[in-house]
Formats: sequence, C-alpha cells, structure tokens
Amino acid sequence: MDTVAKPRGANGAGHIPLNDFLPPESPTDMAVQALRRFEPAPAPDFAPMWFRRGFVLTGTAILTAAGCYEMYRVLQVGGITVLESIILALFVLLFAWIAFSFMSSLAGFFVLLTGKKDELGIDASTPLPAIHSRTAMLLPTYNEDPHHLLARLRAIYESVEATGHSAQFDWFVLSDTTDPAIWIAEEKCFLKLRQDIGSKAALFYRHRPENTARKSGNIEEWVRRFGANYECMLILDADSLMTGDCIVRLVAAMEAHPKAALIQTLPIIVNARSLFARWQQFAGRLYGPMLAAGIAWWHGSEGNYWGHNAIIRIRAFAQYAGLPELRGRKPFGGHIMSHDFIEAALMRRGGWAIHMVPTLRGSYEESPPTLADFVARDRRWCQGNLQHLALLPTRGFHWVSRLHLLTGIGSYLTAPLWLIFLVSGILVSLQAQFVRPEYFPKGASLFPQWPAQDPVLAAWVFAGTLGMLIVPKLWAFVALAFDRDTRKKFGGGPLVLAGIFAETILSGLTAPVMMIFQSSAVGEILFGRDAGWQVQRRDDGAVSHRDMLSTYSVPTLVGIAMAVAAYAVSVPLLLWMTPVILGLLLSIPMAMLSSSVDPNRRSRLFQTPEQAAPPPVLVRANELASTPHSPLACPLHELRHDAGLREAHLNNLSGQRPRKRGEVDPHLAIARAKIEDAERFEEAAGFLTPREKFAVLNSPAVLTNLIALPHQTFCNSEHPTASD
Repeated sequence: MDTVAKPRGANGAGHIPLNDFLPPESPTDMAVQALRRFEPAPAPDFAPMWFRRGFVLTGTAILTAAGCYEMYRVLQVGGITVLESIILALFVLLFAWIAFSFMSSLAGFFVLLTGKKDELGIDASTPLPAIHSRTAMLLPTYNEDPHHLLARLRAIYESVEATGHSAQFDWFVLSDTTDPAIWIAEEKCFLKLRQDIGSKAALFYRHRPENTARKSGNIEEWVRRFGANYECMLILDADSLMTGDCIVRLVAAMEAHPKAALIQTLPIIVNARSLFARWQQFAGRLYGPMLAAGIAWWHGSEGNYWGHNAIIRIRAFAQYAGLPELRGRKPFGGHIMSHDFIEAALMRRGGWAIHMVPTLRGSYEESPPTLADFVARDRRWCQGNLQHLALLPTRGFHWVSRLHLLTGIGSYLTAPLWLIFLVSGILVSLQAQFVRPEYFPKGASLFPQWPAQDPVLAAWVFAGTLGMLIVPKLWAFVALAFDRDTRKKFGGGPLVLAGIFAETILSGLTAPVMMIFQSSAVGEILFGRDAGWQVQRRDDGAVSHRDMLSTYSVPTLVGIAMAVAAYAVSVPLLLWMTPVILGLLLSIPMAMLSSSVDPNRRSRLFQTPEQAAPPPVLVRANELASTPHSPLACPLHELRHDAGLREAHLNNLSGQRPRKRGEVDPHLAIARAKIEDAERFEEAAGFLTPREKFAVLNSPAVLTNLIALPHQTFCNSEHPTASD
C-alpha cells in the first residue's frame, strides 16, 4: 500500500499508511480567555505610531467639523427644526465615516508614491530566504465542493514544493461538513490527492462529527490536538490560493520577528466570471492596495485579522486567543461568529504584534458571483460584527483594537443611518410642502421665521461629499501611473479610466440596494433573528427570474415609495434624489445584468493583472479544477462498493473523540432501528434521512452492520443536499 511520510517531529518513525488520515497527536493547552478581567503584561516595545494615527484622526476630525459647519449653514436659514436637527446629527456621523476612509486612502496614496518599505522588511524582489521552523497549512471546510477545494490545495502544495521548502510544511484538511455525500466525496478526493502526490507529502484529513463554534472551533480543536509540533499555522479558506513564494516569505518574517503573533496578507480577487464579480475584482485590485497600504501604515503592530490567508504563531494563539461563549441567546449570545477580529484583539492584548503586509503579492481569493450571494454572506458578517457590541467593554483591549470593532460595527449601522437620513430629508420637505408653518413663534419676534434651506450651499455640500468618495479612486489611478508594468496588465490608462467610470456608476446604482438589505439585516438582528451559517455559492451565479423578483421586490417597492414622496413635494426634489431612487427602481434589471456571464471572456473592461497574466498557481488550480469528475450520488453505496474508501473512512472515525457514556444520538438510534428492520442494503439506505445517514457514517458499528446486509446492484436513496 502507498505511504505518506510521517510529519517531522511526530512520535514514531518511518511511514504511515495511505488510509491513516491523521498523524500522532501533539497536544497543547488553550485556555478560554476572560473578558471582564485581565492582568496586563509589561508594555511591549513596539514602534510608536502617534504621528501617523494623529494625522489620520486629526484629518478626520477637521474634515468632519468642516462638513458639519457647512451642513449647519444649509439648515439654519429659517431656524433648525427637530427633524433638521436629526438630519444634522446623522450627517455628522455619516460624514465622519467617509472622512475616516478618505484619510486612510490619502495615507496609502503617499505610501505608494514614496515607495515606503514594508514594516517587517519583506521584500519580494530579493532571493527567497531560508526557513527552519515547521508550519501547518490548515484548510477548514464546510460543505464545499471537494473536487475544487482539493484542486486549489494541490496547486498551493505544488507551488510550495517548487520553492524547495516543502519539507517544512504539513497540510491539514479540517472538515466540518454535515452533508453525507460531500463528506464521503471529500475522503475520496483526499485519497486520490494523496495517491497523486505520493509519499513525499505530509497531508492529513480530519472530520469533526459536530461543528461546534464553526470555523473558530474547528481551528481551536486542531490546536489543542496537534499544535505543539508546529511554530506557526497558515489559515486558508475554501476559495484561498497562495503562492509558495508568498508563504515562504511569511514564515521567514515570523522567524525574523519573534514578537509577531499574526501577519495578514491582502488577498486579491481572482476567477471572476459574472459582471458583478468582475467589477468587484477590478475595484479590489485597483483601490484595495492603496487603502490597505494606508491602513497598515497607521495600524502598525495593532493590525487586524480577516480570518484567512494569514500566518499565526501557535504559541500566541493558544495562550491568548481561546474564545469564550457569550451569554444570552442568539444572535448576540452563543459562539462568536466573527472570531477573527476578536482573536487578533486578544493576542494584541497579550502583548503580541498583529501586522498586515499589503505589498506582498501572491495571496488570492474569490468573490461571490452575484449581488444576492454577496448579500447572503454579508448577512452573516453583519450578525458577527453586531455581536461585537457585547465585546467592546472587554478589559485590556488596545484602543486601536476597539477601533477595529467599532469600524466593523459601523460598516453595518451606517446603512440604516443613511436610510433614516434620506427619509428624514423627505419628511422635512413634505412638512414644508403640506404642513402650515409657524411663521411667528411664541414670544417676542419682529420678523417671521421662514422654513427654508440654502439650496446652492446644499449642492456644494453634496458635491464635496461625493468628491470624498470619488477622489480616492483617482488617487489609485495616479499611483498606478507610476507602475508601468501593472498599468499595462490592467490594459492601459484609458481602459483603466473607463473601468473606474463604469465601476463608479454600477457601484452607485448598487449602493442603495445594499442600504436596504443591510438595514433589513440590522433590524432582523436587533429583533433577535439568527442568520445561521449558509454555504457560500462559488459557481457562475445563475439565478432564476423568479428568485430575482422575490429577492429584489422590497428595494423596488421602497424606490417607488421614495419616488412618489419626492414627486409629491416637487420635481427638483425628485431629481435631487434620482441617484438613490434610480438604483432602487432598477434593482431587478441590475441584478439580471450583473449576474450575466461572458462565456468567451472577450470584454477587456474591468481587466486585472491576474486576468491578463495569471500567476502559475492560479493557472494550475483552474486546470486541476476543470478535470472531469463525477458527483457522488449515494455515499453509502460508494462505501459499500469501494473497500479502500471504506477502510479509510473507518480509520478516520477512529481518530474522533469517543461519545460520552450515556449520551444518545436520536438520529443514530432511529437509523439503527431502520437498518435492523430492513432486509436488503438498498432498502435500509432508502429508509434513512440525510441526518440519519450522517449519524450512520459517524458510527463504525452501525455502518458495518448496514454494509453487511444483502444488496442489489443499484441504490435508490436520494442524493442529500447541503440544506438537509
């Protein structure tokens, strides 16, 4: 039987069988962190960032004060009413949000223009450094397509192998999959990957019977069982791609900076096919590096973590990143959903540095194919970020870490604030149009108070706000002008300008729709509705017209209501609100257009360097993913007829934690009764529900009894879906 090399440093020697999915355990302690008490360690000796942070925060304050003053001048012409006071307060909050992003972009613009070196000294133009520590590559997965998942993993593995440093890495697929068919398909694809790579790879697979705490619990369970054998772990997502060069340089940076707990890369979107994904890919590639450079410049050692494509020092993670379960019911209680922000904040609280390296290339991810898929993912992120409201008072957090949490919370609360701002503006206009004003208020007054605003000054305030959103895009274009090679791969200056114009229009039309969806999500969460954890689609984004009508009917109706209300006041107000109303009214046709796919990919609009000159790891991943493969329709049938797969599956189950004495799984109990009542294998398999199949696949004894039943030559059980 083929073998695979045992991980270096593990107990024992020689080789392990191909169907032995896990290495010997190397446990490490991981304590759950207290949120209300903390004994601070001695202050770490990190580089001071007061000038940089003062520049960004002072600039934000000055711009906000100027915007607030101008808006006050707009509203104070006839005296400020209650509604106008609400508008002014909302404007200050929203303008401050825009100003904050503007200042970070300005900082990034100067960083790119000056060619400032990376804070950690990572220079991709130098020869690849030697590395000596052992790193675990962790790929958590939950009901993903196994063929595409392991195609990407193999491409990353081959890229690392090409660097000559593959002996320093062990690879773990950490499955939380609950779909029986996908689970067995994972094991089948994993076995094939091992056979294709051969005995030179330390490649392992582990499946959890219960996905407690989701991704964070998945990684934490691995750290507790295997973490002691490794210096660092590099976290991947199901859609992650990274080059071997990038990975080795990250490991070398961790070795060179022993106080660093985490280094976050800037993942670039690739493989976009639908129009929506393509303009997201273009915007992220053009504007993202500049904004990330500015953020990294003033964050320094108090950076943030985005949950993937980042390397983490296991000792720091195990010592300080154990997440507690929050009190109360979901959506605010329970396990922490957006765990990455909190893990970074906890490690920084413990005296470790958190860095981001936006200039290091070779880190990639994919985008949701449609706006509906983006909204579905955003709903989960919204709940996770609002859950951070309960974590803001945590003792010992660095103030920048608290700012990260506030930024995440604010990114969702701004949507309902914009909606309230717009509705309040309409109400003020309706009041002036239909409610008799009180020209002479109570008290002595020689002159009447006319309810009015300054329309000319309002236009200038609007233009200034819009300019703060658009100017950073032009800065990104100017920065690109100094990078001839990248500009050429974008398609040249004129094509980039056309892309900026088109992306601005499309994003502007989509923004009001996102405002409605995010406002709805915030409302649902505040009223106690849990979003759960849905599997993200990663196909081309085909959506039926019926689903589109159902999804976008609410934004359309809101657009109609706003249009009617604005027209009831005046045609000028309707024209003033056209950008918002038009985006809402066109939400359905925009959804149809943005989900369209150019099968021949002939359009050069929104071209990116990775599309024009794909990196070898991306080419290899797509080549492997496109190889023919058959979906697995019946997992029990597959195990019945594939003895090698069955042996590997049972071997994998032996590495699971035993069930506690007296603990009963009702699905397994029902499945056992159904199997005992059946005369043939096919009959028993047809009786079982997806949950019962999952329970059987987790029980070696019951699974063995099922397979021992007499069988026919077909399987009539239905293929279970991820939602089952």
